Amino acid sequence: MRTVMAEMDTWVNARPSAPTAPVRPVRRRPRGADPRRRPGPGRAAGAPVRYRGTGVLMSRAPHRTRPITPFTTVALALLAALITIWLGAVAQFGAAIQGAAAPVPDKLAVVQVQTGETLQQVAARVAPDAPTGPVMERIRELNKLDSVAVDAGQTLIAPVG
Repeated sequence: MRTVMAEMDTWVNARPSAPTAPVRPVRRRPRGADPRRRPGPGRAAGAPVRYRGTGVLMSRAPHRTRPITPFTTVALALLAALITIWLGAVAQFGAAIQGAAAPVPDKLAVVQVQTGETLQQVAARVAPDAPTGPVMERIRELNKLDSVAVDAGQTLIAPVG
């Protein structure tokens, strides 16, 4: 066994050594380069994506919270009240102007309700130039209807015009 080891030792030592590669200088990063950033892809093609943080962008600026004063609360409530009153007045006078433009016709006729027709559709059909709401009310008044429900084929007295 000793002879085999001696032969191996001479064989390994007698082998010519591999040529050494010339030493390349270490490449330095330019100033300002991010040392954490790797050149090339950051992950293998099949590897899962790694996320950092929550993914929600937030401002890093310091924010100072100012409490809302009672004066501000009262001022905003008054502003909301004024806007509500103004909108109500516009709606009220707008409805009065529209109602005055086209009154409900005085001429009456007997009409029959078509299949699938509602009282609103009947009012629009018999008095197309008049506002639908007052015509519906007049039809309900003339026919003593408790609701706006009508049946197909029902005959009604309605203002036409």
